[in-house]
Amino acid sequence: MHCRIAIVLLSILLPAAAMPSLAAAEDIDPVAVIDAAFADLPPDGLVHPEIVKAQVLFERAGVSPGEIDGKYDAILFDEMIAGFAEMQGLPADIKWSPELWTKLSGASSGPVLTEYVITKEDAKGPFFPDLPDRMEAMQNFKSAGYRTLRELLAEKFHMSEQLLGALNPEKPLQAGEKIIVANVLAAAKPAQAARLDVDVRRQTVKAYSARDQLIGFFKASVGSEDKPSPSGSLTVVSIVSEPSWHYNPKYQFKEIETNKPFDINSGPNNPLGLTWIALSKPSYGIHGTSEPSKVGKEASHGCVRLTNWDAERLSEMLTKGVTVNFLDANRRDLDPAFAVL
Repeated sequence: MHCRIAIVLLSILLPAAAMPSLAAAEDIDPVAVIDAAFADLPPDGLVHPEIVKAQVLFERAGVSPGEIDGKYDAILFDEMIAGFAEMQGLPADIKWSPELWTKLSGASSGPVLTEYVITKEDAKGPFFPDLPDRMEAMQNFKSAGYRTLRELLAEKFHMSEQLLGALNPEKPLQAGEKIIVANVLAAAKPAQAARLDVDVRRQTVKAYSARDQLIGFFKASVGSEDKPSPSGSLTVVSIVSEPSWHYNPKYQFKEIETNKPFDINSGPNNPLGLTWIALSKPSYGIHGTSEPSKVGKEASHGCVRLTNWDAERLSEMLTKGVTVNFLDANRRDLDPAFAVL
């Protein structure tokens, strides 16, 4: 095989002087995020309170934005709006508007940010700050674990590290420290999916119930020009948590220089992330990633790539035998020997 409310947990204080702190180029007022009202979405690449709030609200409604970063992405927002409209029975042509904002705000309860106390378990790691980026260099590490506590906390709350820092300027990262995070962990257990539709052109995954109701939307990276995803219908054959990863030189990854096979141990920075959903075509699957910020923005090596938390949530919606439809009738099928990630 080649995923205003305080959360108070037991913790101990560690020496602050030895701990890194959260810092960001631009701070974000948490109150401004919680109280944000409808506003036009600015395409300036900056973090905005209303976008943070919208991303959290979309996720809590079952429409995942991928990594919550507070930045406007026109294509992604259009897809999320369409997914939310389908889920809620709203007009298919609804746009970003006060009406949509009202529906979105009413789809879940509670503030979009919450206070979290960093626990002893969070802070103890183990962390792997020397874990390299090159895949062939990762084979000598006992785990592809988190490099830093900052990375762990950002992923735990489905956020970018930049946004985590912007909400918590200069706060030390240590057990017992209170930080502000996205309020996304109280989601109900997801419903069971009867089928998945993977849209290659739109780079999305949609989960449907047996009654043909949309119950889950996920931003994804689906294939690339040189290593496309498959076509037609496949089925789920197995689901594995914390997978290891095997590289076969026949895959011919451009970024890998060695012509010898190797393995990478499990962990969130494994090329498969924390979840592998194997499909009925050998070597193809749906999986997590070590780079959540790139989901939907950079191509995959043939499989369907989600954030680790989305891959995990999707796996909870699936059982063996669920149909996975790849929606792109104009694409040819591939030799599975060249399917990767």
